Amino acid sequence: KQWYQRRVRGVLNYYTNYYYKSNLSFVRRAKTKMPAYHSKFNETESPCLGNIAMLPLRTTVKGPAPRTDEEEDIIDEVLSYFKANVFFKNYEIKGTADRLLIYLTLYATDCIVKLQKSPSKNQALKDMYSLAISRFSLPGEAGFPLNNVYQRPAGNETEKMRQYLTQARQELGLRIVEKVFGESDKPSKWWTCFARRKFMDKTLTPLGQQF
Repeated sequence: KQWYQRRVRGVLNYYTNYYYKSNLSFVRRAKTKMPAYHSKFNETESPCLGNIAMLPLRTTVKGPAPRTDEEEDIIDEVLSYFKANVFFKNYEIKGTADRLLIYLTLYATDCIVKLQKSPSKNQALKDMYSLAISRFSLPGEAGFPLNNVYQRPAGNETEKMRQYLTQARQELGLRIVEKVFGESDKPSKWWTCFARRKFMDKTLTPLGQQF
């Protein structure tokens, strides 16, 4: 009987230690920082407005952006990477396309904050249009949150930058409504739960002007 009890205790200790080590290894892996996602368009030569890449967009919205029929554009990247990148307080800028990705990621958060209050998908589309064309700050202006890493546009670039970013904001708004609402008439909690997250601990909406 004593032999049997020792045998059982030995087996239990073996599996307890194995379970503990396995979970400890899992926790260590979980604590390892995953890298942030960067735009593949950093490797693409493109014109710039200030130091923001003026990338082609797959859109029917009017504006100065070059058109593309590629399967993925910068807005697809923003929405694909959003749920991962939004957790990062620090983000290494690896190219001019990353600056556009950063701006649109911050704008996507503004969209989600607005969409969580939209009573229907149809109203959400109207809300996104209103948000896209509302007045916003450009790099170099007092209300812009990342003036330390963005260049003020040259005099003749200012209006073109505003038009380009407005066009990108409109297109992102159309696509994010499809992500957040899908076939439903209510916003998905799997998107609205990110409304309080601040990518790089920044917001495009000045304090006191939240929706």
